[in-house]
Amino acid sequence: MPKTLDCLCVGIVVADMVCHPIEEMPRAGALTRTDSIEFSIGGCSANLGVDLARLGLNVGLSGRVGSDLFGREVCRLLDGSGVDTSLIETSTTAPTSSTFVVNVAGEDRRFIHCVGANGEFDGSQISPDEIRGVKAVFIGGFCLMDSFTPEYAIRLFRIARENHVKTFLNVVLSENTDTMAWLTGVLPWTDYFFCNDDEARRITGELDPVKQVDALRGLGTGTAIVTRGEHGAVLAGVDKRFKVGVYPVKPVDATGTGDAFTAGFLYGVLRGVSDGECLKFGSAMGASCVRSVGATTGVFNASELADFVERNPLDVEVLDQ
Repeated sequence: MPKTLDCLCVGIVVADMVCHPIEEMPRAGALTRTDSIEFSIGGCSANLGVDLARLGLNVGLSGRVGSDLFGREVCRLLDGSGVDTSLIETSTTAPTSSTFVVNVAGEDRRFIHCVGANGEFDGSQISPDEIRGVKAVFIGGFCLMDSFTPEYAIRLFRIARENHVKTFLNVVLSENTDTMAWLTGVLPWTDYFFCNDDEARRITGELDPVKQVDALRGLGTGTAIVTRGEHGAVLAGVDKRFKVGVYPVKPVDATGTGDAFTAGFLYGVLRGVSDGECLKFGSAMGASCVRSVGATTGVFNASELADFVERNPLDVEVLDQ
C-alpha cells in the first residue's frame, strides 16, 4: 500500500449480481426474463473506493474476501479501477460476500445477501502506521460485520483522531441489529456520519429528517448526513443545517447510489469546500450512479462531476437553527 493515501476505506466488500429491471416478480415456479444480469463490485467500502479512485483520489481498501472465483474477480476489478488492494485479506473458511439485486420496474430494489467473509473481518490488521499520513478513514457497512465490533471501530478512529485524520462512518442495519449498542461509543469519534432516512428512523426513533440529523448530532458525531432517496438529503453540522434536493435524471438502477453520494461528499471535504458544496457533489455523484446498472458502473470522474455541477444548478437550503 502507498505510504500516503487520500482515503483508506475499511469494511464490507461484496460481489454483486444485478438484474436489469423486470416488469414484475415471477410467481413461485415461474421464469421471468431480464435483458441482463451483470456482475459488479459491491459493498459500501468497495463502492466508495472505486468511486473515489474514479474522481482521481489515491485510495486503499481493507476488507476480506473468500478464496473463490468471486473474491478473485472482485480484487481484479478493484485493481483495475485503481484501488490499492494490498490490505484485503483472503479467508480460507468463508465465501466472498455476495448480493443478488432484483430490480422491478417502478419498485424499490430487493436484495438476497450472503454475509460470507465480511463476517470475519475486524480491521485488527490495520496498523497505526497505515493510518498515519492518510487524509481520511472511512468505515463502511458498520453493524453488518459481526467481528468488527465497536471496540475495533473506536481503535481505528482514535488513531485517526490522534493523527488529525478525518473519520467517516456509514452503517448497514440488519433486522436484529442493536443499533444503540453499536453506535453510542463510536459516534463521538466520528467526524461525518452517513445513513439513509430509514436507518436514521431506526437509530433515533424520529420520522422527520431534520429531527433525525439533530438527534444524531446529539449522539456525538460532528456532522450528520441523512440521505432520503428522491427527496435529497439533510445535513446538520457544527454551525448550520442544510437541505438539498436531487438532480433530475432518469433512474435505471439505484444500487450504490448512497455510496456514490458519500464519495462525492467526501471528495468535497478533502477539497476543502463548504458543506453546501459537498452536498451538491454528493447529489451529483448519486445522480450519475443511477443512470446505469451496477453500483459503480456509471459514476462521474472529476471533470465530469465539475462540469455537471456547473451546468445544472441545485439549490441548497439553509434551515433555521
